[in-house]
Amino acid sequence: MIEQPQPAARPPRLVSLVIRWLITTLAIFVAIYIVPGISFAGEGWQLGVVALLLALVNMAVRPLLTLLTCPLIILTLGLFSLVVNAVLLLLTAQLATALGVNFTISSFFSAVLGSIIISVVSLILNILAGEVARPVVVIRRQQ
Repeated sequence: MIEQPQPAARPPRLVSLVIRWLITTLAIFVAIYIVPGISFAGEGWQLGVVALLLALVNMAVRPLLTLLTCPLIILTLGLFSLVVNAVLLLLTAQLATALGVNFTISSFFSAVLGSIIISVVSLILNILAGEVARPVVVIRRQQ
Protein backbone atom coordinates (compact mmCIF):
# COMPACT_ATOMS: atom_id res chain seq x y z
CA MET A 1 0.00 0.00 0.00
CA ILE A 2 1.36 3.39 -1.00
CA GLU A 3 1.28 6.02 1.68
CA GLN A 4 -0.07 9.35 0.46
CA PRO A 5 1.57 12.59 1.56
CA GLN A 6 -0.52 14.54 4.01
CA PRO A 7 -0.80 18.32 3.69
CA ALA A 8 0.90 20.28 6.46
CA ALA A 9 -1.34 21.10 9.41
CA ARG A 10 -2.62 24.66 9.25
CA PRO A 11 -2.68 26.86 12.34
CA PRO A 12 -6.02 27.71 13.96
CA ARG A 13 -8.09 30.46 12.33
CA LEU A 14 -7.29 33.20 14.87
CA VAL A 15 -3.56 32.50 14.71
CA SER A 16 -3.74 32.61 10.92
CA LEU A 17 -5.50 35.99 11.00
CA VAL A 18 -2.89 37.43 13.37
CA ILE A 19 -0.05 36.11 11.18
CA ARG A 20 -1.61 37.68 8.07
CA TRP A 21 -2.14 40.97 9.92
CA LEU A 22 1.53 41.01 11.00
CA ILE A 23 2.62 40.18 7.45
CA THR A 24 0.52 43.02 6.05
CA THR A 25 1.96 45.39 8.64
CA LEU A 26 5.49 44.40 7.67
CA ALA A 27 4.66 44.75 3.96
CA ILE A 28 3.34 48.28 4.53
CA PHE A 29 6.52 49.08 6.48
CA VAL A 30 8.64 47.91 3.52
CA ALA A 31 6.58 50.07 1.14
CA ILE A 32 7.06 53.09 3.40
CA TYR A 33 10.80 52.41 3.50
CA ILE A 34 11.20 51.95 -0.28
CA VAL A 35 8.70 54.36 -1.89
CA PRO A 36 9.63 58.03 -1.40
CA GLY A 37 6.03 59.25 -1.80
CA ILE A 38 4.65 57.15 1.07
CA SER A 39 5.29 58.41 4.58
CA PHE A 40 4.37 57.46 8.10
CA ALA A 41 5.08 59.16 11.40
CA GLY A 42 3.89 57.72 14.66
CA GLU A 43 4.15 54.82 17.02
CA GLY A 44 4.55 51.28 15.75
CA TRP A 45 1.09 50.15 16.80
CA GLN A 46 -0.40 52.80 14.51
CA LEU A 47 1.13 51.00 11.54
CA GLY A 48 -0.86 47.96 12.67
CA VAL A 49 -3.98 50.14 12.55
CA VAL A 50 -3.11 51.06 8.95
CA ALA A 51 -2.79 47.34 8.12
CA LEU A 52 -6.17 46.67 9.74
CA LEU A 53 -7.73 49.53 7.78
CA LEU A 54 -6.24 48.18 4.55
CA ALA A 55 -7.72 44.75 5.28
CA LEU A 56 -11.16 46.25 6.02
CA VAL A 57 -11.08 48.40 2.86
CA ASN A 58 -10.09 45.35 0.83
CA MET A 59 -12.97 43.35 2.30
CA ALA A 60 -15.59 46.08 1.93
CA VAL A 61 -14.71 48.00 -1.23
CA ARG A 62 -12.59 45.70 -3.43
CA PRO A 63 -15.44 43.38 -4.54
CA LEU A 64 -17.60 46.28 -5.71
CA LEU A 65 -14.70 48.10 -7.37
CA THR A 66 -13.56 44.91 -9.11
CA LEU A 67 -17.08 44.22 -10.33
CA LEU A 68 -17.48 47.75 -11.71
CA THR A 69 -14.11 47.68 -13.45
CA CYS A 70 -14.29 44.06 -14.62
CA PRO A 71 -14.38 44.95 -18.35
CA LEU A 72 -11.25 47.10 -17.96
CA ILE A 73 -9.48 44.40 -15.98
CA ILE A 74 -10.27 41.85 -18.71
CA LEU A 75 -9.35 44.26 -21.52
CA THR A 76 -5.95 45.04 -19.95
CA LEU A 77 -5.33 41.38 -19.04
CA GLY A 78 -5.41 42.17 -15.33
CA LEU A 79 -3.15 45.21 -15.34
CA PHE A 80 -6.01 47.51 -14.37
CA SER A 81 -6.11 45.68 -11.04
CA LEU A 82 -2.95 47.68 -10.21
CA VAL A 83 -5.06 50.81 -10.47
CA VAL A 84 -7.72 49.24 -8.23
CA ASN A 85 -5.04 48.36 -5.65
CA ALA A 86 -3.66 51.90 -5.77
CA VAL A 87 -7.13 53.41 -5.26
CA LEU A 88 -7.68 51.14 -2.25
CA LEU A 89 -4.32 52.16 -0.79
CA LEU A 90 -5.16 55.85 -1.29
CA LEU A 91 -8.53 55.28 0.39
CA THR A 92 -6.76 53.59 3.29
CA ALA A 93 -4.44 56.60 3.64
CA GLN A 94 -7.44 58.94 3.73
CA LEU A 95 -9.17 56.86 6.39
CA ALA A 96 -5.99 56.65 8.45
CA THR A 97 -5.57 60.42 8.32
CA ALA A 98 -9.20 60.84 9.40
CA LEU A 99 -8.48 58.60 12.40
CA GLY A 100 -5.44 60.66 13.37
CA VAL A 101 -2.78 58.29 12.04
CA ASN A 102 -0.08 60.13 10.08
CA PHE A 103 0.05 57.86 7.00
CA THR A 104 0.19 59.81 3.75
CA ILE A 105 0.64 59.06 0.07
CA SER A 106 1.78 62.00 -2.07
CA SER A 107 0.81 60.83 -5.56
CA PHE A 108 -1.07 58.21 -7.51
CA PHE A 109 2.20 56.82 -8.88
CA SER A 110 3.45 56.34 -5.31
CA ALA A 111 0.23 54.48 -4.52
CA VAL A 112 0.68 52.18 -7.53
CA LEU A 113 4.30 51.45 -6.63
CA GLY A 114 3.40 50.99 -2.97
CA SER A 115 0.57 48.59 -3.76
CA ILE A 116 2.90 46.51 -5.95
CA ILE A 117 5.49 46.33 -3.17
CA ILE A 118 2.87 45.47 -0.55
CA SER A 119 1.49 42.70 -2.76
CA VAL A 120 4.89 41.16 -3.54
CA VAL A 121 6.18 41.32 0.05
CA SER A 122 2.89 39.92 1.39
CA LEU A 123 2.97 37.06 -1.11
CA ILE A 124 6.55 36.13 -0.26
CA LEU A 125 6.00 36.31 3.50
CA ASN A 126 2.72 34.37 3.29
CA ILE A 127 4.48 31.60 1.38
CA LEU A 128 7.34 31.53 3.89
CA ALA A 129 4.87 31.45 6.80
CA GLY A 130 2.91 28.61 5.19
CA GLU A 131 -0.25 30.69 4.92
CA VAL A 132 -0.67 30.02 1.20
CA ALA A 133 -2.12 26.61 0.46
CA ARG A 134 0.23 24.61 -1.70
CA PRO A 135 -1.43 22.33 -4.22
CA VAL A 136 -0.89 18.63 -3.67
CA VAL A 137 -0.89 16.36 -6.70
CA VAL A 138 -1.67 12.71 -6.07
CA ILE A 139 -1.28 10.21 -8.87
CA ARG A 140 -2.93 6.85 -8.35
CA ARG A 141 -2.13 3.93 -10.50
CA GLN A 142 -5.04 1.58 -11.00
CA GLN A 143 -4.34 -2.07 -11.66
